[in-house]
Amino acid sequence: MDIKDILNIPPYSLGQEDKHNMLNQRLHELTRRHYASSKEYRHMFNATGLDISNLPDFEHLPFIPVRLFKEFELRSVPKEEIVKTMTSSGTTGQRRSMIFLDRETSANQTKCLTKIVSSFLGGHRVPMLILDSSSVVKDRHQFSARGAGILGFSMFGSKRCYALDEHMELNIDGIKNFLNEHRGETIFMFGFTFMIWQHFYKKLEESNFRPDLSHGVLIHGGGWKKLTNEQVSAATFKQSLNAVCGIDMKHIHDYYGMVEQTGTIYMECECGHLHTSAFSDVIIRRPIDFSIAGKGETGLIEVISILPESYPGHVLLTEDEGYIEGEDDCPCGRKGKYFKIIGRIKNAEIRGCSDTYAARF
Repeated sequence: MDIKDILNIPPYSLGQEDKHNMLNQRLHELTRRHYASSKEYRHMFNATGLDISNLPDFEHLPFIPVRLFKEFELRSVPKEEIVKTMTSSGTTGQRRSMIFLDRETSANQTKCLTKIVSSFLGGHRVPMLILDSSSVVKDRHQFSARGAGILGFSMFGSKRCYALDEHMELNIDGIKNFLNEHRGETIFMFGFTFMIWQHFYKKLEESNFRPDLSHGVLIHGGGWKKLTNEQVSAATFKQSLNAVCGIDMKHIHDYYGMVEQTGTIYMECECGHLHTSAFSDVIIRRPIDFSIAGKGETGLIEVISILPESYPGHVLLTEDEGYIEGEDDCPCGRKGKYFKIIGRIKNAEIRGCSDTYAARF
């Protein structure tokens, strides 16, 4: 099936068998593509002893540890075809992943993100309140993960307002004018978890300003490490925001994603579950031997994406731990696996947008 046809599939419509067959075909195609075009990937693949002409089901394809993107320049197209280079988040002194995008991969990332997010926001662009500072968005050719996240989600906003100024203080006048202009309309809010807590929630709590965001829908991500250390749970996060701006807790959606697989994010449904879409999958591997863990069994998270064509990022092993909660049976009605993230493995580098910012903060 062609990538354009796949991206026309409603994101949460495929049952287990249909999705498995589609992913097998697409991931075999990507594996052969990267084998032919990336010398580094070919060496890694050959080291596994697999036969490129007789590939196994996608669950048994070789994975690349995400850390290798910090060590090698992994790409499957000539340098002159690269139109965008993305970098991962990182604290001072950390090496950062470099992800090279050609025009088609970048366009498909946008299409995929649009399909997933539109299933939560609806098909029309709405006014957008960005819970961050405009100073984050700088070089349009070499994005940080945080800047890329803001720009990527900004396409869902018809008009945009940044809730924080360049000093990460509340832009109270700007927020008031924005909400007055769009009174009664659905407001899409986007930001990174720690920044929202530290610079939006806490400063609202300290002030007398209580914006009415009862018509709001919030999508946030970027890591929970700092808030977990402060004993702020997901439930506390939602309840606290509801208290200071009136947003319905069912309209607050966390998401899991990474710069190495931009576009194929894993959205949290109203039941509190992170979902794979038709364009992605998650496999849990036992750290002792990398065998596939069973439902409910904690292990390392492997992420699968149909999108990466310009670099070999279709099958990646993360440094996050989690477990599968179920498949095709979430009460929200969305098909596909849904899962829980436990956190980073011990001694792994801090890398989420929120977590790396919190480490510097």
